Amino acid sequence: MTLRVLLLGGTSEIGLAIVGALRLPAGTQVILAGRDTQRMESAGKALADASPSGPPGWGGPRGWSVSVARYDATDVASHQAFADSVSAEGVPDLVIAATGLLIPQPLAAADVPQAASMITTNFTGHVTTLLAFAALMRARGSGTIVVLSSVAAIRPRKFNSVYGAAKAGLDAFARGLADELHGTGVSVLLVRPGFVAGRMTEGMAPAPLATTPAAVGAAVAAALDPATLRARRTGVVWVPVPLAGLATVMRLIPRPLWRKLER
Repeated sequence: MTLRVLLLGGTSEIGLAIVGALRLPAGTQVILAGRDTQRMESAGKALADASPSGPPGWGGPRGWSVSVARYDATDVASHQAFADSVSAEGVPDLVIAATGLLIPQPLAAADVPQAASMITTNFTGHVTTLLAFAALMRARGSGTIVVLSSVAAIRPRKFNSVYGAAKAGLDAFARGLADELHGTGVSVLLVRPGFVAGRMTEGMAPAPLATTPAAVGAAVAAALDPATLRARRTGVVWVPVPLAGLATVMRLIPRPLWRKLER
């Protein structure tokens, strides 16, 4: 059986780290979906450790077939057609929802359209896209959806309220979708990393229990069966694991004290 992997957010550092950490068999079809075709092609060649030639799909020493697809998380009206198009040659066995945008809170507060763009990218676009793929997976009776949430979803903070609200919405949606799909053969793996040091957070001071794209990739790969890409267990993957305890403490801090926290 040929496995098909779809990465929504085809240039995402975390998403690419997840795909790279998977022990995918030769012949696996990997689809990178996003807006920047040139960057995705470059990322795909590096991912497959391939030679520089070979449109529209190419294979490297890993034996994967990698291709790119145009996808805009903010164009919600196109998402059903996108899912149908990608699935025309076979519904993906694994969909990784890694599309994300981080706009500093002062800028989001001063520029309402940018705040709206962050909410659509980080929340609304995921909902409309994953509903379409979930229905296709459900009809087939199998599939795994990986949703990248964040510790920011646990409790809104004054320095990232818009980003946190979008992630909280996505987190709630993923949990509800997991319950809806229970018993259908389709599973949802919710990933809650802490501060991830990378391109999106460049220049920001790391928060406690900071992590890396590679660590997130390894944690997700460990939660999936490499032969089938099915989740070994359902629920939440915290990266790093001690972050789960910190999140519990975060929920218990009295609000007057919470308001005084700067990070």
